[in-house]
Parts: sequence; C-alpha cells; structure tokens
Amino acid sequence: MLTELSIRNLAVIEHVHIRFKSGFHVLTGETGAGKSIIIDALTLVAGGRGSSELVRYGADKAEIEAMFELPSDHPVWATLTELGIEGDPGEHLVIRREITATGKSSSRINGQLVNMTMLRKTGEWLVNIHGQHEHQSLLQVEEHIHSLDAFGDEEIEVVKAAYEASYNAYIRIEKELRDLQETSKQALQMLDLYRFQIDEISSAKLKVGEDEALAEEKRKLANAEKLYQSSSEAYDFLYATNRALDSAGKTVSRLQDIVQLDPAKLAPLLEQAQTAFYQLEDAAFQLRDYRDEIEFNPSRLDFIEQRLDSITTLRRKYGENIPEILAYLEKIKAEVDTIENKDEYVQKLEQKLAAAGAELAAHALDLSKLRKRIAEDLARQIEHELRDLQMERTQFSVQIDQIPDERGIEVDGVRVRFNRQGIDQVEFMMAPNPGEPLRGLSKIASGGELSRIMLAMKAIFARIDQIPVLVFDEVDTGVSGRAAQAIAEKMAVLSAACQVFSITHLPQVASFADVHFYIRKEIDQERTFTRVQDLPESGRIEELARMLGGVEVTETTLHHAGEMLTMAKNKKART
Repeated sequence: MLTELSIRNLAVIEHVHIRFKSGFHVLTGETGAGKSIIIDALTLVAGGRGSSELVRYGADKAEIEAMFELPSDHPVWATLTELGIEGDPGEHLVIRREITATGKSSSRINGQLVNMTMLRKTGEWLVNIHGQHEHQSLLQVEEHIHSLDAFGDEEIEVVKAAYEASYNAYIRIEKELRDLQETSKQALQMLDLYRFQIDEISSAKLKVGEDEALAEEKRKLANAEKLYQSSSEAYDFLYATNRALDSAGKTVSRLQDIVQLDPAKLAPLLEQAQTAFYQLEDAAFQLRDYRDEIEFNPSRLDFIEQRLDSITTLRRKYGENIPEILAYLEKIKAEVDTIENKDEYVQKLEQKLAAAGAELAAHALDLSKLRKRIAEDLARQIEHELRDLQMERTQFSVQIDQIPDERGIEVDGVRVRFNRQGIDQVEFMMAPNPGEPLRGLSKIASGGELSRIMLAMKAIFARIDQIPVLVFDEVDTGVSGRAAQAIAEKMAVLSAACQVFSITHLPQVASFADVHFYIRKEIDQERTFTRVQDLPESGRIEELARMLGGVEVTETTLHHAGEMLTMAKNKKART
C-alpha cells in the first residue's frame, strides 16, 4: 500500500506530507482547493507526463516522493530486477520525481536514477487512477477487446502468444511473397547487369587478404635495391670490412684467459660477452641469408601493380574490401537465381503461406473460442457487481463477431479479417431495462451507468491485477440517491482487496471511508496555499454536514451527518 506521500511546490501546494493507512480513503473539499493535485502527484509518481506548468509559481522545481509497503511476492519486485533496479522486498519502495521550472524531469526509485520508461513500467504495478472522464473509454469499442483479454489473464496470454507467433510468421512470408512479385519486373531488367557483374567479379578470382599480401610484396620489390645495399653494409660491419664479430671473439678469448684469476667479477662479464658474440654471429648469418634472398623482379612488380589496380576498381564498384565484394557477389547470384526461377520460388512461398495461414487460422479459432468462454464469465461477474450498484435488472453481454473479408484468412470455410489481436471484434452490450434488446454501450448508457459499469469492472480486476492503490477521481459525478450509496458500499468492499482513494462531493461516499482527508485552500499575503487535514470523527461529521447542506451547517444537517456516519459504520461491520 501507499504509506506516505510528500509534495513540494506542485501547483498551489507549497508543502504537504500525508501518511496513509490501509482501507478506503476519501478526499473532500471545495472546488479548486487542490484535491486533484494530490491525484496529479500520484500520476507523476506512476510515470505520468509532467510539465513546467505544474511547478508552483516562484519555485525552482516541484518534488514528489511516495513510499510504498508491498508484500515480498508482489510482481513489482520482479519488474525492478528486470530493469536493473535494486529493491529489497523486506524494505519500503520509494519513488521520487522532480520537475524543474524549465520543464526538465528526473526520477529515482530507491535512490537510483531511472528514465520515464522504467518509471512507467514500475508505476503500472503500483497505482491505477480512474478519472471522472476515463469511463468514456467504455464508449471506444476498439478498447473492449483489451479489457476482455486482461480479464482472461494468464490463461488467454498463453493462447495469444501462440497466435501472435503464427501471425508474425504469416506476415513475414506474405511480405516476402509480395516483395518477390512486386520487384520481379524491375529485377528482370537488371538481369543482364547482374550477369555482367557476376562475370567481372568471378573472373577476378579474389581471395580474402590477397590485397594486403600483394601490397606488402610490392613494397619489398619496389625497394629491393635499397634493401640489398643496406643489408649488405650491415653484414660487412659485422663480418667483413669492420669485423665487429672478430673483435667480439677476441674479447671472449681474453676474458677466458683471466677469468680464473677473479671469477666472482669476471665470470658474469665473460657470460655477457659470449652471449653478445653468439647473437652477433647469428645476426650476421641471418643478414647474409636475407641479402641473398632479395629478389630483383620488375615483371613481378608490374603484375602486382596491375592486380592491385584491378582490385581497386572492384572496390570502387562493389565494396570497400574483398570480403564485401565477395558478399555482394553472393547476393547478386541469389538475385539472379530468384529471377531465373521466380515461378518456382513463388510457388514455394505460396505453399508456405497457405500452411502458415492454416496454422494461423487454427490459433485464431482457439483464441476466439477461449474469448467467448471468458466473455460469458466476465458478463456474469459484471451483472453480479451491477446488482450491488442498483442496476439489478441490467443485462450485460460481451458480443464477439468476425468480419468477412476476402483478403483475410479462412476460418471454418469463411474468410475473415484478422490483425495482431486475432479475428475477433469485441463490443460490450447492455440492456438497462427488462424487455429491451442488448445494444452497444455507446448507444444507450448514461454517464451514471457508465460510472457504475466501470466501477464494477474495477472491482473485478482488483482481484486479478494485484495493483495496491486504486484511485477514483470524482467518478461518482452525476450519481445520486441510492445509486450513490451503492457506489460507496462497493468502494468500501473493494478496499478490502486494495487501498482505495476517492475524490468525491457525495456525502454518501465520504461516510463510508476509513480515512477522511479534508482539503482546503488558504490565502496568506496574496499567495494561495493548500492544506490537507486528516479529520477526526467530529471533523468528519462537520464536513459531511457541509456536503449535505452547503455553506450553512445547521443542527439538523449535523444530526443527519452523524446518523449517516453511524449507518455507514454499521453497514461496514456487517459486511
């Protein structure tokens, strides 16, 4: 659960530090007092988009810090490990977000800097915020399939994964076939050029590393005279004219004559002199052999220069080096083979596509059957939840259809449209009153009905998604009377599975809270400040009376508020 939230310089909030408990929390106060800013802070903690406009006027930056206490088996710990973020399930999880007045943002999880993608992936497991306009997503039919699949959870994920794998394979083969058919005409025009290039490269008989070896040989042949002269002179210095080797030999001989007279000092010198003599002797013989092997071959030099010129020409045309040239040769050979045997390749790809289509259709059918089964369970559970929300006569159904499409895949003898989600078109349907036909939500549902349907779905998903913090931002707008009471009771029940927060203007909802925060706005020296107060029972009664009667609080409204609070406590005690 969320245990603490600290906010500095966010909109009209200068500094607020709030400690939370488990259960159902409500935030009430006059319009404009700053209730939604608390929700904005949670949105930022969960990875929502920030901007400089959120920073309090005159401040350098806004700071939000949230601390969560989570069980050791909560999925967020695995997510943190995958992201390379240190986290100890035995300790709290702390998220810090800063937004500067210039619009720059930085985020930390347990003190470790993270980017927005990492923050969002973490936040998805921590906070679910449902705004007063979010229920409009129920009117977007294309979103219904995602809600249904989310309800199916791991069971449907396995089948979806198999479908997606076959879908990717089918699309890949289809693209390969389409590319072959679309490029065949152009490739046919290139056939003569490809054949010329193959002959040109093949006739050169290139070998990897050949150009480097020839360049080295060219260097030696081009400098043969200088190599011969210098190596000869070096040999003469050692063995002939200056006879350095002879001098070294005499040095060894003289030391051998006297080494016994002072072996402690002369023996090491003799060893050094002998080593030097043998090394000089070996060097002299190697110089002689190297000199005798030097080749003067102008015709070989001409051949090498011509060969290197040919390789340079090929490099200018086909690649920066010999491996790239040979790779290009293999590529155009494959192109020529494809062109010359296009019909055979097309036939093979068509066969592969048909097989992939059959596999795709099988997986699509499995997925569709599973969705239909899950849809019946979802509709049954939503109807059960709606009965608790004063919509007991409402029928709810999940309609799953396939759209015929000649360009689609064949399923049970009919070609139907398909995409990455499968072959299904999913739409939530309802009949609010007995005797009415089922119709799409967008055609008949009122704002109050949509709010209750969304609350019913949240109640169901809270048991599945393990998100510890669920926030409702004025979702009860447009609801009153017994329906408001039902929404309050449902939120209270829901708070047993997760921590629930609700911004509300309805006393029926506020009365069912376990914790009641009152948000008020103060003006001091021409500056606006937001204050957050955790109300005791007497304060709750007064605030409920204000919500019941408006600005003027009377004994009657106070009495009514007290009764409402007592009734809510008794109701919660019985559930």
